[in-house]
Amino acid sequence: MLVCTNMKVKRSYDMSARAAAAAATKQAILDGAEALLRQRLRVDIRVGDVAAAAGVSEMTVLRAFGSKDALLEAALDQARRRIVEQRREAPPGDLDGSIEALFDHYEQLGDLVVRNLAEEESDPSVRAIVRMGRADHRRWVKRQFAPQLEEWAESERDELVDALVAACDVYVWKLLRRDLRRSRSHAIACVTRTVKGLLHANPADAV
Repeated sequence: MLVCTNMKVKRSYDMSARAAAAAATKQAILDGAEALLRQRLRVDIRVGDVAAAAGVSEMTVLRAFGSKDALLEAALDQARRRIVEQRREAPPGDLDGSIEALFDHYEQLGDLVVRNLAEEESDPSVRAIVRMGRADHRRWVKRQFAPQLEEWAESERDELVDALVAACDVYVWKLLRRDLRRSRSHAIACVTRTVKGLLHANPADAV
């Protein structure tokens, strides 16, 4: 009976170890795909690229996720969650912290976002990514500037949100950082000035 019990314990341990190894491999593949999504357009990513990034075979990638499309969808979901978390590091109402967090995101991924926008009309998969990004960006504006928005008449808030969405758009970052070649601190100061100017205008004037 003791031998039998030991065999059951060993079998259970081996199964747990295999499951943990499989989960670790799947996560490594997912992380590799996410890293590539942060560098390239989706259409430019091959299964072999993900396999190389994760240190596994292409067959292992396909066994874990079934297809390239399923893998990239899962990687996109993971990337999106992390981007949202990054952009929400500052609490609502902290204007300076919110814009710093926004620039952290743009400095890492702004160039890729701009390339995605350029491909929006020609690639349905990119179009879906861009639409999700726009929705996330608007939700970010509403969350981060919520305390200031509450000071405005409800009838005026949608217009003000539109203005803030535009002021914090990736193309503004591109204009300042890439086209005009301004420093990060200068670009942040410009966007902060615009955002504070919009939010700190006299709300009574908008009633």
